[in-house]
Amino acid sequence: MSAIHLEGLGVRFGFDRQSRPVTPMAGRIRRRCRFGWAIRDLTLSIGPGESVGLLGPNGAGKTTLLRVLAGVLPADAGSANVEGRVGSLLSIQAGVTSALTGRENAFLLGVLHGSSRREARRSLDAVRDRSGLADGFERPVSSYSQGMRARLGFAVIEQARPQVLLLDEVFEALDAEFRELMEARAQQIREEGGIVVAAGHDHAELARLCDRWVSLESGRVMADGPLADPGSYSPAGVAS
Repeated sequence: MSAIHLEGLGVRFGFDRQSRPVTPMAGRIRRRCRFGWAIRDLTLSIGPGESVGLLGPNGAGKTTLLRVLAGVLPADAGSANVEGRVGSLLSIQAGVTSALTGRENAFLLGVLHGSSRREARRSLDAVRDRSGLADGFERPVSSYSQGMRARLGFAVIEQARPQVLLLDEVFEALDAEFRELMEARAQQIREEGGIVVAAGHDHAELARLCDRWVSLESGRVMADGPLADPGSYSPAGVAS
């Protein structure tokens, strides 16, 4: 069974005098660097079979939280425990090398998602078929549209059979047919006791994927409960 437990989670970033983000290491080296908390004192639990939509304005901490869950970012405070095999599509560009073909990228992404080299190599034809890219699978990704990149990324993740699926603002890049495939896979993950966590501004899409919503503002949980009509959501992160 999958589970997510966050306790007093905190993530901070450094900013230079032009308000550009810098890494913590660079922040220590640069003088007059200031720090800000992207997530502060966040406590949250998600159990098996749940599908959670993260809502909130830009800068609320949605993407940062997903990156922590994916293991991309470490916690600067508190703890983050994720049980289960994680598959994440956090950006259309994430992990994709434009100069490589779809096949070459699928192999690299498969290894990055935990497959052995042999497993990643064996799964390539299945990824090609699932992505629907056909001959485009052998072309450089630099020639891909955003939708094609999203198809490739999701096909790789699906082949890895994640127990925890993380999605960040990818809905608009997908056509209707592939959205339906993604929704069906997300439902299957939940039925098998897995977890889906999705963030985005397309509230209607989140309502189709999720049955619970967590509203964030300034890196804090403002509200948590059953997903209501998307029209009831306000940018301030409070249901009306």
